Amino acid sequence: MQLEKKSFSSPDEVRPMADHGQVEIVKLGDGVVGKATFEPGWRWSNDVKPIAGTESCQAAHFGYVVSGHQAVRMDDGTELEFGPGDIVAIPPGHDGWVIGDEPCVVVDFAGMAHYAER
Repeated sequence: MQLEKKSFSSPDEVRPMADHGQVEIVKLGDGVVGKATFEPGWRWSNDVKPIAGTESCQAAHFGYVVSGHQAVRMDDGTELEFGPGDIVAIPPGHDGWVIGDEPCVVVDFAGMAHYAER
């Protein structure tokens, strides 16, 4: 690891999520941080499932919610809603969707290395 600085204003990569958002990727050393912007109408099973090719999201996420609201349903039926200021840990095996008409922006420190990667 070395002393290094990067910004989402110049991400290393931008990955679109079908019709409702994108993920900006920044790579530092061995780490990957993603800033996901989930637009109103976004749902993992509609916007990322065709890219991932799995029945549910198999990435584990650990993130900070900057704005907007989202809900997650685990494969076992457990649900959680979150919004601005929340820190979330989401294990693999889930679907998610935006609640309301505001984009949900999440900075994810764990699950973005291959998220929405074609």
